[in-house]
Amino acid sequence: MYKLTRATLALNGLGRCLAVDKHVSALNIPCRRLVCAEHKDDSSKNEVYDVIISGGGMVGSAMACSLGMEPNLEGKKILLLEAGKKKVMDKVPDTYSTRVSSISPGSATLLSGIGVWEHITKMRCKPYKRMQVWDACSDALITFDKEDLQDEMAYIVENDIVVAALTKQLDSLSDNVQVKYRSKVVKYAWPMPHQAADSIPWVKVTLASGETVQTKLLIGADGPNSMVRRRLGIPTVKWNYDQSAVVAVLHLSEPTENNVAWQRFLPTGPIAMLPLSDTESSLVWSTSHRLAEELLELDEESFVDAINSAFWSNENQSELIETAGSLFRSALSAIMPSAGSPRQLPPSVAGIGPKSRVTFPLGIGHASEYIRHRVALIGDAAHRVHPLAGQGANLGFGDVACLTQILSQAAFDGKDLGAMQHLLEYETERQRHNLPMMAVIDLMKRLYSTNAAPVVLLRTFGLQATNMVPALKEQIMAFASK
Repeated sequence: MYKLTRATLALNGLGRCLAVDKHVSALNIPCRRLVCAEHKDDSSKNEVYDVIISGGGMVGSAMACSLGMEPNLEGKKILLLEAGKKKVMDKVPDTYSTRVSSISPGSATLLSGIGVWEHITKMRCKPYKRMQVWDACSDALITFDKEDLQDEMAYIVENDIVVAALTKQLDSLSDNVQVKYRSKVVKYAWPMPHQAADSIPWVKVTLASGETVQTKLLIGADGPNSMVRRRLGIPTVKWNYDQSAVVAVLHLSEPTENNVAWQRFLPTGPIAMLPLSDTESSLVWSTSHRLAEELLELDEESFVDAINSAFWSNENQSELIETAGSLFRSALSAIMPSAGSPRQLPPSVAGIGPKSRVTFPLGIGHASEYIRHRVALIGDAAHRVHPLAGQGANLGFGDVACLTQILSQAAFDGKDLGAMQHLLEYETERQRHNLPMMAVIDLMKRLYSTNAAPVVLLRTFGLQATNMVPALKEQIMAFASK
């Protein structure tokens, strides 16, 4: 009798427990506790979420916040899997981090809408109102600014600050969004688009801890080496540039308003100085691998001299290019006398932050598909760009805004969140924005990676002509600010 009753309980669960209660009570078997515990264990191993975001960081965490705060998705089960530890910032560090992002007005609007921007501004960020880009091989330059310098072009924010602000906001969304930190994914199992009798209905995710979870929609936000993308076998067009980026925190020679982002194109790659405060800026110097290693090995004084020389030296300019550029500029001024912006001189650098020099390789990559059945890719998992235009994070935040809007509408219409119909809308909309941006960035990188006279003349005329047409510059800024 005891064996039969235990077998019945194990097979039939809680519903049977009540039916056999009078038989079991005589044997003192803890029926309810036994069966409920078994039932709980099974459900936790096969828990189904509406959305799982694989990968945290800035873009994945923003995706989790955005979905968690969307009214039409209220009641949906959302899980964020973060491989790293929880990044809490009780106090803003005294020193600046070397890894920063240029946050566009469009990205700031997204972060504000999900309650994150107020956390960022309480910590620290630096707006800039003007950008000056010029060529080391000629006098050609272009400036971007808002009318009368009243509005911010963008904001320079440390990546750690953005992640800390997102983490703080996620804590307040614990009723809607669950976060598993230190959760490394080891395996994905994919459902078939047209289910076979023996196929799984949802995406199954296995963690290093042995835990498995399932989801109706998996969002891959796991970076340029995305495991989600690789395991799906999505083809990626990618190549490494012959460049590395050297980043550092710079101390300026004297305090300034420091509201200008500076970028100069050298034959070996662009060098940029981005404002952090009135006395400090962030360096992003893209150059050859060999020169990058040499820059890391220089003592501080020599490194500072190299930075100032890169911004100020005219050694790459030729008299022929200078004369041709001057004549072309004069001709443009005769046609449009009030157009163009005056040249400004960048601040000089006096020193660098302690242990702040870091280098990393540069490349470009684009997934041929952003979606598969019940899967969508966002951020660097879908696209990776050169940092010369400061658009890496902004492209990712654009993905977040677009996918949130589409999933919100799908939920409002009562549709399956993982259905291909609306995921295709996301892919189409984002590729129409991302591909032109990536193509322009790659073209600029190649166009400015040479000091051949014909190419220098071509880009000199192009840069000067663009600088003289305010309407064209406004279109460029509008496209970059989304």
